[in-house]
Amino acid sequence: YSLPCELEHLGRAGRDLEGVRKCILHAVWQAQGQGCSPGALGVCVGSDRAHGYALAKQQLLRTLDDVNPVPELAALEARIMDEANRLGVGAMGFGGKVSLIGCKITAANRLPACFFVSVAYDCWAFRRLGVRLDARDGAITRWLYRDPDRPVEKMTAGEGFPLTGREVILTPPVSEEAARALKVGDVVLIRGEMFTGRDNVHAYLMKNPPPVDLNGAVIYHCGPVMLKQGEEWVMKAGGPTTSSREEPYQAEVMRRYGVRVVIGKGGMGARTLAALKEVGGVYLNAIGGAAQYYARTVEKVLGVHLMEFGIPEAMWHLKVKDFVAIVTMDSHGNSLHADVKEQTGAVLAGIEA
Repeated sequence: YSLPCELEHLGRAGRDLEGVRKCILHAVWQAQGQGCSPGALGVCVGSDRAHGYALAKQQLLRTLDDVNPVPELAALEARIMDEANRLGVGAMGFGGKVSLIGCKITAANRLPACFFVSVAYDCWAFRRLGVRLDARDGAITRWLYRDPDRPVEKMTAGEGFPLTGREVILTPPVSEEAARALKVGDVVLIRGEMFTGRDNVHAYLMKNPPPVDLNGAVIYHCGPVMLKQGEEWVMKAGGPTTSSREEPYQAEVMRRYGVRVVIGKGGMGARTLAALKEVGGVYLNAIGGAAQYYARTVEKVLGVHLMEFGIPEAMWHLKVKDFVAIVTMDSHGNSLHADVKEQTGAVLAGIEA
């Protein structure tokens, strides 16, 4: 943010801590669930654009329970936590009482001609882990970045999600009738074949025909971690990536090639919603951070296309069983993401009033 500026629902943000507060609240509202909310914010007030972003990211290395040594910034952090968690963005952006787990702010010198507020968003998933190895035999001598008294948990050995019997089974290729029968809020279990496709795949499909038949297909916004064992590929982790990056492409890809189901996280925009309504498609929100859980649903890697893009960006052909996700955008013009954004925008305006 470059102050002064005008912010939706908040009005004018000036060159003071009140303006900084408005920028931070606007950032939480604007992010919605795209960063796997609830998340933590690192903020830098001042500096220039490049260094300000670096300082904002450094704030994310602070512990959640520390106290800012600058009283004014400590008070602002506390106020942001209170007001942001009243917005109602909630977990995954589905609505709820917790939207932030931390807000850490620093300030830096600036030129009088500029006043930047840099905001870095960090998702709740704690991925930092390390080990110290014995160079002689590769044995782990010490774990890093974790409580040494806590035993190692093999979370992938868990049972997963209990089913209710109300889930809708989708078996690709998905018909238009089956897709139009789905409504926002339905929980879906996919059994059958699907394809991964993220930034490079979608850009490729705008200029080239797909390497496979996508009529009725399921496309999963995912950059997986893959391991080759002999001649076979195995997925080790495969969580959803933020779908909004594919908004410039998704509608056209669906119209051209008959893609019926799109899976990702954080939802998509008006163009994709219009395409879902036009072609009879559906958007499913997968669970952010559940990468190893989703890898367990992959029964077999059937093949890979466009490997020249690299493993995360390639188009992986998967056979899955009981891949669970929830309908958040349907073919009837409904979008949970749009609804929550509208509702939280009204709350944001009310907080300011």
